[in-house]
Amino acid sequence: MGQGRTADESRNRQRAQRRGHFAERFAALSLQLRGWRILKRRYKTKAGEIDLIAKRGKTVAFIEVKARRTLDAAMEAVTPSSQRRIVKAAKIFVAEHPKAAFFTLRFDVVIVRPWRWPEWIRNAFEARD
Repeated sequence: MGQGRTADESRNRQRAQRRGHFAERFAALSLQLRGWRILKRRYKTKAGEIDLIAKRGKTVAFIEVKARRTLDAAMEAVTPSSQRRIVKAAKIFVAEHPKAAFFTLRFDVVIVRPWRWPEWIRNAFEARD
């Protein structure tokens, strides 16, 4: 199985990845229906990955998507280290797209829970140097 994983661990990981990709698509759809344009999905940098980057008007949002059963579990999953990773990746995005610096930049979280419309937490955290 690669890297010493058992078959069950590999299946669980694949299932989690599928659930995460579905959550990202569902979150993107909910944002688009609210008038946001998705600029990037799964934006990868050497610093890490941002699930979604979206724009509406003069705002660019860097969005972490979490698929969890509860709101608390989702917010706990957005750890200080994941916030730092997202902020570093956002700085790389702005460096690659200099016009983005003229927009209001913020960090949001979209929570996807079973049988519910995605919950959008605007300004969920701030960039800290």
